[in-house]
Amino acid sequence: MARLPLIDPETTSGDIRASFDRMPVKLNIFRMMAHAEANMIPAMRLGNSILHKQKLSAVNRELLILQAAQLEGGAYEWRQHVPIALGVGCTQAQVDAVERGDYDAAGLSEAERALLKFGREVVENVRVPEATFASVRKHFSDQEIVESIVALGFYMMMARLTEATETDLDPAAGMKVYDGGKK
Repeated sequence: MARLPLIDPETTSGDIRASFDRMPVKLNIFRMMAHAEANMIPAMRLGNSILHKQKLSAVNRELLILQAAQLEGGAYEWRQHVPIALGVGCTQAQVDAVERGDYDAAGLSEAERALLKFGREVVENVRVPEATFASVRKHFSDQEIVESIVALGFYMMMARLTEATETDLDPAAGMKVYDGGKK
């Protein structure tokens, strides 16, 4: 049971109500985020830009989101993003490798290994050793590297929101929510 009551979308108004009205599924994470009225809409826009507007590929983005969830203990994000990861082209072997924290797994490409090792450093240590940074730079543009950091940071925040408030897990909405954000 969540530590804070979930906001009822029907009791909201203005931009927050309009945002809920556009959602194909009114997930508990958004109902919890609605407590932060001044932050909800900017956070939703940032989340949507991460999912739909970054140059970073959908597969790489989802691997990083799953990594953030796995490293942060974000059960909510893990449940929601495994079906999205599979829906955008990740393999089960890639998902399993991230779940195990095995960034040398055979199911990962050299670029994915470099990205996930980079991601682990960003999440766990903030500062990234030169060799790890050089490795990710071989495969990704400056833009993709910064987008990776933004994606990791956003999903670290969302994991903290759901875990600190013990937000109740929703059934996985998968591609329904992902595709709904493209509009």
